[in-house]
Amino acid sequence: MVTTPQRAYRAACPNCGAAVAFASAASASAVCSYCRSTLVRDGEALRRIGISAELFDDHTPLQLGASGKRQGLAFTLVGRLQYGYDGGTWNEWHALFDNGRSAWLSEDNGAYVIAFDAPRPADAPAIDALRAGQRVQADGRAWDVASVVRAHLVAAEGELPRPPRLQGEFTVVDLRNPQGEVATLDASDAAQPGWSVGRSVALSELAMSGLKEASEKTLSARGIECPSCGAALEIKLATTQSITCHQCNAVVDVSAGVGGDLAHYQQNNAGASGAEPQIPLGSTGTLALGGPPLPWEVVGYQERCDIPGPGDDETSFWREYLLYQREAGFAFLVDSNEGWSWVRPITGAPAVRGDQAQWQGVNYRRRWDYAARVTWVQGEFYWRVQQGEQAQVSDYEGSGADGSARLAREATASEVTWSAGRTLDAGAIAAAFGLTGSVPQAMQRDVAPLSGHLGVGKAVLLVVVVLIVLVLVTRCGGDECDGVRQTFGSASLEYRQCLAQRGGGRVGGAVGGAYGGWSSGSGGHK
Repeated sequence: MVTTPQRAYRAACPNCGAAVAFASAASASAVCSYCRSTLVRDGEALRRIGISAELFDDHTPLQLGASGKRQGLAFTLVGRLQYGYDGGTWNEWHALFDNGRSAWLSEDNGAYVIAFDAPRPADAPAIDALRAGQRVQADGRAWDVASVVRAHLVAAEGELPRPPRLQGEFTVVDLRNPQGEVATLDASDAAQPGWSVGRSVALSELAMSGLKEASEKTLSARGIECPSCGAALEIKLATTQSITCHQCNAVVDVSAGVGGDLAHYQQNNAGASGAEPQIPLGSTGTLALGGPPLPWEVVGYQERCDIPGPGDDETSFWREYLLYQREAGFAFLVDSNEGWSWVRPITGAPAVRGDQAQWQGVNYRRRWDYAARVTWVQGEFYWRVQQGEQAQVSDYEGSGADGSARLAREATASEVTWSAGRTLDAGAIAAAFGLTGSVPQAMQRDVAPLSGHLGVGKAVLLVVVVLIVLVLVTRCGGDECDGVRQTFGSASLEYRQCLAQRGGGRVGGAVGGAYGGWSSGSGGHK
């Protein structure tokens, strides 16, 4: 039998008279569900301090009243804060446990983090001095600064442990450590910055009930018109921030909702001439990606290339497929010139010393550093895809018995994302997705775990990210292109690039380091 020692509280909204209920007497604020007045507790009465904007419908599966369990203790979602920043939006749900303790369930690279507020440590660094990629000390431990963003509150609803900041921007900093923890410094109250610490969690682990959508996809009310060509676009995933038009290939930003004018940009590169992913969008394959075999759906596709540095005269390309599974979240299949691999963004940050890294008992060594750029996208993504998005990538390989392990760090000006995974046999991928004919032959680029380098990339992911899969592009001339065609197919990116290079255009080769990242998409804890 569940007991609730806290005292419930109910009062009338001073603006409209509607009943406003508090599940916990300790809660300091609430948003009236009828008139959206933001209210604070003032003794036994409520005082109105402003009006919250309307929440835009991001089709999250979570909703007020949904419940679950964490370490055997039941909780209920009683409030939500919806934030916006340059990279999109995120939600933080106020989870009230039956023992009266509050927590925050928030989004993290297509997955979730559950965190608890705590007193700000005396040794916590000053927020304004922090930059992504720094190593800092806080609460007696070492942390890596994963992201630094300027955010603002979009809207709020339900019961909250403190009054929300309704106007202005503030800085939010995410820190991560080798123990898999995420800490957040929140300057929404400049006089008293907030501090919380949490860990990654899957919704399946929380045994959630009362979710908004029981199906794997959220198909209702997500149709939009492409702002470029007018084609009807159907957004299928609750977490989608960007979608590519199937007709004109425009990339549409839906991170701020689907109403009004939608930001978008046109793509114009090799992808527009007809090369399609070897694994079609919408395909489902059962794979064991760091856990039990699960059905994974291909929801997004991205091509990337390295950016040659001084003295380099070649460019390497690779491909990545964004996979989705309702209970497990997102993963990436990476197709590079060294073979296939899978990768998922991690919540913490590996312990790094020089060229060596360690994560969850596996030792890695750094093999390559390079800059990477996104050149082509299709499908849906849980981060806001940027035109020509760039990141600095470091690829790591496992050592000894863990030679198939892969680790990657992707850095931008505001965020650092780590991803981890392993190499994967092309035959297993072909069998999982039911591929037959010439495609499996083109997929056979597997190598021994330590015979070369395999990409690791950002995110992010987001996730983030984010992302990764591309192909070996070799120097070829004369009749050599016929061999490329027989191996990869006449519609392949490899064959078209070989023809272009034979005709005088420059085609990249296998330059040291550019296997293609393990991109995990954008967006850290927020």
